[in-house]
Amino acid sequence: MTRIAEALERLSPAPVSAPDFTQADAFIWHTQPDRLEPVAQVSRVALDLLLGVDRARDTLLENTMQFAGGYAANNALLWGARGMGKSSLVKAVHAAVLAEGLPCKLVEIQREDLPSVGRLLGHLRRAPDVRFLLFCDDLSFSHDDTHYKSLKAVLDGGIEGRPANVLLYATSNRRHLMPRDMIENERSTAISPSEAVEEKVSLSDRFGLWLGFHPCTQDEYLAIIDGYCRAYGVSVPAGQLRAEAIEWQATRGARSGRVAWQFFCDLAGRMGRAV
Repeated sequence: MTRIAEALERLSPAPVSAPDFTQADAFIWHTQPDRLEPVAQVSRVALDLLLGVDRARDTLLENTMQFAGGYAANNALLWGARGMGKSSLVKAVHAAVLAEGLPCKLVEIQREDLPSVGRLLGHLRRAPDVRFLLFCDDLSFSHDDTHYKSLKAVLDGGIEGRPANVLLYATSNRRHLMPRDMIENERSTAISPSEAVEEKVSLSDRFGLWLGFHPCTQDEYLAIIDGYCRAYGVSVPAGQLRAEAIEWQATRGARSGRVAWQFFCDLAGRMGRAV
């Protein structure tokens, strides 16, 4: 009887109790069962250490300040080159808003859990006095993936629509969130090519802000490393630092903020510094 009762509980779990949003400033949405797990300490980079993305930084910070202050704001899609600080910027901006004393919670949802986003919004809607940044990192869709349809009504549409106290920030390496060949295939094989393509790209059109991130130059790459060295008190002769940093990015075949951080971690470790 106990095993039967437990099996029935798994098939039809009891309604989730109202989350306690005073537990933390950030939460992660999990399913099976549905729950919002508080995050005691968010992994962040300070906003002033994010170099080479000044325009995106200022735009996203202003938009988030408006939202946290109770004013109108836009959903934002941060797209572009990998390793250039898209996810770090979202978390750093959230920290900057908290530092101003504005109440705002960061809620992360995984791409695989997008079909459950309606249930998540139900919980957030029942806390109208709290502002929520709904964050989906590395958002993209494959050829046979229909999860993108779950977001359409959330962003703009549907009878209920997006709660006024919720804003969505997503990051992606793709501007339209779909593979280019997927869009081209739709154009070449569909009965109504233009309608098929419109249906595929309409999701990204529902983001009010498109913030592009592009590969950094060598000077920006070196400036990022200099900023890390100053912030963590690591002192290296300028010539040696430049030579080692350039050699590191040459072996990686790429320059980005992530590569700069990886080089700095290696450098700090060799010098016996914890970061």
